[in-house]
Amino acid sequence: MSIRRIKALTKKEFIQMSRDIRSLMGVLFIPLLMIFLFGYALSLDVDRIPTLVLDRDETPLSRDLIHRLTDSRYFDLAGYIDTERKIDGALARGDALMAIVIPEQFASRINQGNAVSVQVVFDGSDSNTATIAMGYLKAVIAGFDTGIQERRLRRAGLKMVDMPLEGRIRVWFNPELKSRNFIIPGLIGVIMMAICALMTALSVSREKETGTLEQLLSTPISSMELLVGKLLPYVAVGLVDLALVMGAGVLIFGVPFRGSYLILLIISLIFLTGTLSWGLFVSVISKSQLQASQIAVLSAFLPSFLLSGFIYPIENMPVALQVITFIVPARYFVEILKGLFLQGVGLSVLWPQVLALVIYAVLILNLARKKFSKRIM
Repeated sequence: MSIRRIKALTKKEFIQMSRDIRSLMGVLFIPLLMIFLFGYALSLDVDRIPTLVLDRDETPLSRDLIHRLTDSRYFDLAGYIDTERKIDGALARGDALMAIVIPEQFASRINQGNAVSVQVVFDGSDSNTATIAMGYLKAVIAGFDTGIQERRLRRAGLKMVDMPLEGRIRVWFNPELKSRNFIIPGLIGVIMMAICALMTALSVSREKETGTLEQLLSTPISSMELLVGKLLPYVAVGLVDLALVMGAGVLIFGVPFRGSYLILLIISLIFLTGTLSWGLFVSVISKSQLQASQIAVLSAFLPSFLLSGFIYPIENMPVALQVITFIVPARYFVEILKGLFLQGVGLSVLWPQVLALVIYAVLILNLARKKFSKRIM
């Protein structure tokens, strides 16, 4: 390979980028736009659940139960109703996700030592939210029951017996259990996969349409020199994109980064090489920019979004899909980013994922080189 020819081609690519300011600004700011949109829109946290209350007892004890619900950050009082017939309409309109009905003689029956059933109705159209809300409700009711038992024993001159088993729970890596800390690192991997593949796919296909690529292929440049000269400018742009979305994740969304920046840089270079090479391969097999963009989106963004474990756990997928995820490079990059951001682990833990990215980069780079060789010949 000739370093002089690669340098000249790289310089030519940078000049071409600078002449197309709109495309360059799009490549730099679309990742930021995506991380803001997805970062704020995607959330697995369930709190402030709008709740309707039908209190037929209206006693201090029934109000205590209501206050236990609304004083937590998980339930928000959407209003009181006076009849059960209003529940269906409120849930259908989305005014509330849950309704609780406290029966008559609620306090008197509890004070007599009898069990009381409290009706709770959930909007099950969002099964995930309903399931989590049920767990929160059970915890609140358990605390309410414990308080009642403690008062009964105190009145009898007794005290609560300590439970034989006490669970002292600690959550590592994400103590506050913020879904944002889980989503943002994976989102960075998905964004980089989509943007990088699209960048090179559109760049080369644009040159094919204008005829400048044919002029370039008529020179003595080899396929490997052409490939490297095309990749280097976009590797630089990809690193800038990565720095921008990482900065947004850490500084704006408050996601902690506990790993090594040097390890991240090395792994990112490997990932960018494979992803950008895939974009070049797509550009060679495409006949137009429209076709290249469609193939890039279908082959890069959708598999990365759906099959990388970014949101949907891979182990919960059907076996056939789990097998397909092994050929999705974003799967490994997302795992690496989560390990670096939240756990602060190094290559001793991440080496299987790094090895998979190296294999992917080598295979796709070689595939793109062969396609370029055929086009030159």
